[in-house]
Amino acid sequence: MGPAERRDADPTMPDTDRPLVLVTEGSDPAPLRWLADRCRVVDAPLDGPSLAEHLPAAQGLVVRTYTKVNDALLDRAPRLRVVGRGGVGLENIDVKACRRRGVEVVYTPNANTLAVGDHVFGVLLQLVRPWAVFREEALPPAEFKRLRQTCRGRQLNELTLGILGMGRVGRRVGQIAALGFGMRVIYHDVLDFEKTGNPPGFPATPVDMKTLLRESDVLSLHVDMRPGNENLVGREQIAQMKPNAILINSSRGEVLDAAALAQALREKRLAGAALDVFAPEPPPADFPLLGMDNVILTPHLAARTYTAIENMSWVVRDVAAVLEGGKPQYPAP
Repeated sequence: MGPAERRDADPTMPDTDRPLVLVTEGSDPAPLRWLADRCRVVDAPLDGPSLAEHLPAAQGLVVRTYTKVNDALLDRAPRLRVVGRGGVGLENIDVKACRRRGVEVVYTPNANTLAVGDHVFGVLLQLVRPWAVFREEALPPAEFKRLRQTCRGRQLNELTLGILGMGRVGRRVGQIAALGFGMRVIYHDVLDFEKTGNPPGFPATPVDMKTLLRESDVLSLHVDMRPGNENLVGREQIAQMKPNAILINSSRGEVLDAAALAQALREKRLAGAALDVFAPEPPPADFPLLGMDNVILTPHLAARTYTAIENMSWVVRDVAAVLEGGKPQYPAP
């Protein structure tokens, strides 16, 4: 049981005066304490018995990435009224199934935008600049001089950044690129922002998919896992990219064909890549991108800053609002 759980009543009793909320993947402490002042909160990890034990009485559910809220789970939660997703993507939640049962779904669309934008440029700078870092001991003078004379990188202001998916994070990445580093920014999205009156707000040119692939020195993926997006960037798309291009995926592992990417890198048809997301997650022992010097792999850390985690955990505000009969600020689209 988590430290924020209320212990003044049996959480499985349906006639209690406080709604029961299950937290399946943890939460930042301050939002959890705030929620515990208003509800009975039970820590119900996916790999423990608490979830099955308390689902029949649960009126609220707070999840993150790995809890699958589908018909199978909803069948076991007849009193459920709201699901709160601490994060941006809703691929693990069947929103339509929830709505059919009168269950509201809320999330935190703005919580990690800045954190993910920072991460993209953190890995990008490592890929375009050979750092030749030394830590344990000073380099011999000859080696120091050799590295200084031979290591060369590319400047970001000389590169074109292509963004696939100009949502919140895509816009943040484009803003940093255009206004911070002076990069040329092009993008492709399913929406025509010029027609909808919602242009990016910084110098960026909308292009078709073929142009995006052909002209990008750096291609950064920022799409969701809507139907049709699986392997959105696969063998055919990678073949259209420049041989000195870099590909970064901090969106969803399923949108990128990792095997096709690995083959292109081995055949020097692509210069480098950085992946923070995988399909499946975590990746298996035979993941094709392991062991490559020009690949940066991180364990889904792009959004893991102290501030972003707390922001995502504040989904509990909308969970409480629904349970109190109010309207949430961020209902799922």
